[in-house]
Amino acid sequence: MNAHSTSEASEAYIALGANLGEREHTLYEAITALDEHPGIRVLRCSSLYETEPVGYLDQPSFLNMTAAVSTTLAPEELLAFMLEVESRLGRVRHIPNGPRTIDLDLLWMEAARLATPDLELPHPRMLERAFVLVPLADIVPNQDPSGLYSIVHTALNSLDGKDGIQFWKTCSWRNGSAPSESLKE
Repeated sequence: MNAHSTSEASEAYIALGANLGEREHTLYEAITALDEHPGIRVLRCSSLYETEPVGYLDQPSFLNMTAAVSTTLAPEELLAFMLEVESRLGRVRHIPNGPRTIDLDLLWMEAARLATPDLELPHPRMLERAFVLVPLADIVPNQDPSGLYSIVHTALNSLDGKDGIQFWKTCSWRNGSAPSESLKE
């Protein structure tokens, strides 16, 4: 994948989390900001899940979700815009893995492999985190040509610690989609 914008769109997956302030409202603000960028279109949103903190435990529970986007931005440009959205929505980085108004992580971009000081694709810890995998399973189509569907479901089936994640509600953002049937069992 080249380092500059292209006219050809790529599909990317973004994890969103918030545990300070109006968590749900902030998640929807972030999705709206992404969708308003001329080089990004939000395609699908997962349901929202309330999750226990990981790492730094002395903090409120999170609301987590994922979004699939179509973008003409290069991965580095998408990440730069995501960091701008975090800043606009009040993200402050005081404690690693600590409380935050919003957190946006670029998880996957059409099977791109990238390792720079600022960005690693696929996200290096996405397959270890139920708070990422459960919402991601909501929105990755089973005919996904990049192989992400198989990767997500294999990791999810072998992951311990899924009890720390609880369905909160179906996404009510205008492009929201319901969870997959496999998660409703």
